[in-house]
Amino acid sequence: MNELSISAVRSQLAALDAIPCVPAILIPVLRQLSEPSENIDLQRVIELVARDRLLAAQTLRMANSPLFGQSVQIDSVPAAALTLGPERMRAIATTCCVLRLAPSPAERFDPRVFWEHSLGCALVARQLARRVYYADPEKAYLAGLLHDIGFIVNMMFFPDQFRQTLQRATREKVALGALEQKIFGFDHCSVGELLAARWLLGDDLQEVIRRHHESGQTLIDHALVGIVAISDLLCRTSGLGYGYDEPLHLDLKTDPFVKMVAGELPSFRELEWAGFLTEVQACARQVRNLVSVLYRTH
Repeated sequence: MNELSISAVRSQLAALDAIPCVPAILIPVLRQLSEPSENIDLQRVIELVARDRLLAAQTLRMANSPLFGQSVQIDSVPAAALTLGPERMRAIATTCCVLRLAPSPAERFDPRVFWEHSLGCALVARQLARRVYYADPEKAYLAGLLHDIGFIVNMMFFPDQFRQTLQRATREKVALGALEQKIFGFDHCSVGELLAARWLLGDDLQEVIRRHHESGQTLIDHALVGIVAISDLLCRTSGLGYGYDEPLHLDLKTDPFVKMVAGELPSFRELEWAGFLTEVQACARQVRNLVSVLYRTH
């Protein structure tokens, strides 16, 4: 990023809190939920979520969705917290908070596509983390959910350039990230890192946001970055991409993120991929339905 670009983005982010579509509680909730599970003040989270009618409604809709398999109807935010526990509540409340960031659907792009991808990546990352015995699967969920937050910043503050990038990527069938430097002068990873730093998210989450396309640049948590990067690619090859087809595939022998995770987590080498890919496809179907439901509150 050049100095002018950095200045422009930072000034836009400084005004983020004043944007009407962003609830005042968003940043304190996200900061609270990015803490390690043992440090989360769940009562504080409940109080914050319950203050915002739309956010509370979204939280309950997601808590009662098939993704969490509850046998009884949950009808309040405290009941959701008690029934689901802190880990699932963190996932649900974080998802619903971040969904509120997206701008309204526009003529040539629909932010729901990006939230389908982000939520899909979160769910796949959590499942992959569980399967390979990563220490904190819920951190993998949060990292997957937030990994592309820079795209939403660009949608909100640079809509013309973003529309141009999306149209060209669709036409040329290339990754959005491959065109950002040419059109914006910066990419969603660097913008997302600025936003994550502004929100005081942890260094490990900031690293995922900044490095999920750069396998050789990780310093803090190689496994977490790799899990999210692999999940991102699996979603984009399973119909949970950015609204257009990309000629991508995951090469288990040569992919640098596969090698990186395998080097950190030996159980990754034993993963039964055919079964896991079936789970990814099932997840894709669930995510489309869930995002459609959640967006009724917009």
